[in-house]
Amino acid sequence: MEGALLGAAEIRRLAEGLELRPTKKLGQNFVHDANTVRRIVEIAGVQRGESVLEVGPGLGSLTLGILEAGAGVVAVEIDRRLAALLPETVQRHQPGAKLTVVAADALAVRELPGQPTRLVANLPYNVSVPVLLHLLETFPALRSAVVMVQAEVGERVAAAPGSRVYGAPSVKAAWYGSWRLAGTVSRQVFWPVPNVDSVLVGFERGLPPGDEDERLRVFELVEAAFGQRRKMLRQSLQAQLGAAGTAEASAILESAGIEPTSRGEQLSLGDFLAIARAAGPGPVPGAAR
Repeated sequence: MEGALLGAAEIRRLAEGLELRPTKKLGQNFVHDANTVRRIVEIAGVQRGESVLEVGPGLGSLTLGILEAGAGVVAVEIDRRLAALLPETVQRHQPGAKLTVVAADALAVRELPGQPTRLVANLPYNVSVPVLLHLLETFPALRSAVVMVQAEVGERVAAAPGSRVYGAPSVKAAWYGSWRLAGTVSRQVFWPVPNVDSVLVGFERGLPPGDEDERLRVFELVEAAFGQRRKMLRQSLQAQLGAAGTAEASAILESAGIEPTSRGEQLSLGDFLAIARAAGPGPVPGAAR
């Protein structure tokens, strides 16, 4: 049913009706290709009757694709003009579909109606990593996700230790489960056309490797290690380990089975957790969320 989704002409008409000029600040690039939308929904494994969280629905392209698959959508939209228009668009294209709109900044959302179990979204490029980490921390009911993000960001999130793009986002994301690159998306399916490439990133939640105090400790160690990438761990982590000098820091690292002359990009999530545990109980002061 082609009429169930938005096309390029209607995307522009809806934007003109709102006198909307897409902004880089809000990462507003709207998908206008039905085949791309249906491909994302298929890769995400959206099931009839489930509740799906969408962040940044914009004019409703992906929203309609998820609804077409028979799922309900909880849509979080920061732009109140778009949030107000979305129910009208859905009613016109797919009357009776189950949609709940939350007009809010996704980074500030702490409660969601309907307990969504899957995240499917075209995330704003400038906040995609903070939004992902916030949602996965705050809503443990989210068991899986497929998100469209800037290619560079997606590659970093899914990177393994030793990769040239492996960094703090890679380790933090790994705390919540496993990640994979799930496909590429042409620039030409967006309006306006972005000046960066996009990829789809898939996620499956796993069991937490540690408790909340350990998560905070690990994230603090990760920030320190990658904040000074060129330094050896015995130097970059000295303060976080509460060590009086590099010799004491080296001893703690060695007790965790980590070579003190290693650098952050060589360590897995499990390595950082081992360091946190070797450093002793209690959160690292000033631990990052």
